[in-house]
Amino acid sequence: MISICFATNNKNKLEEVRSKIGNQFTILSLEDIGCLEELPETQPTIEGNSEQKAQYVAQKYKVNCFADDTGLLVDALQGAPGVYSARYAGPNCLPEDNMIKLLDELKGIKNRNAHFKTCITLVLDGTQIQFEGSVSGSILEEKHGEKGFGYDPIFQPDSYTISFAEMSMAEKNIISHRALAVSKLAAHLQSL
Repeated sequence: MISICFATNNKNKLEEVRSKIGNQFTILSLEDIGCLEELPETQPTIEGNSEQKAQYVAQKYKVNCFADDTGLLVDALQGAPGVYSARYAGPNCLPEDNMIKLLDELKGIKNRNAHFKTCITLVLDGTQIQFEGSVSGSILEEKHGEKGFGYDPIFQPDSYTISFAEMSMAEKNIISHRALAVSKLAAHLQSL
């Protein structure tokens, strides 16, 4: 069985990916390969950060791996928070701080269109390929729901009447940006 490292220690992400990839591959975490350091994320784009993390792990730890990066892009804010989504309210901020800042910036703005985008970079036997998933929706005026993480309580996907944080994990994992990117990754791996 082929082992591939997913450059994360996020147990929710690992579980989601393992369930989609199937039994053909063993998906390892960063901890599994002995990587306990913060991975570099210094690129100006989501695609760039995904590539930077995957290449760093592949080269330093000599393993096949993939890494993801995700951002929330809001039309009225010219694509912000984008690549800075996780640290929008500043370094060491909490997800709650990011939501508060975003809602403050959108006060009184009618155009609340936004989309989540995930990019996954796979480095397999020295070859790199990227997979992308995105989901369009809008930013709610206040938080709804307790599930999920990040901006989920204020993001309502198109053609739904509830936020990501009001959906079951199973429902969200069918339509989310990350699920779509992971499905493309899984299809590629299973075709090898």
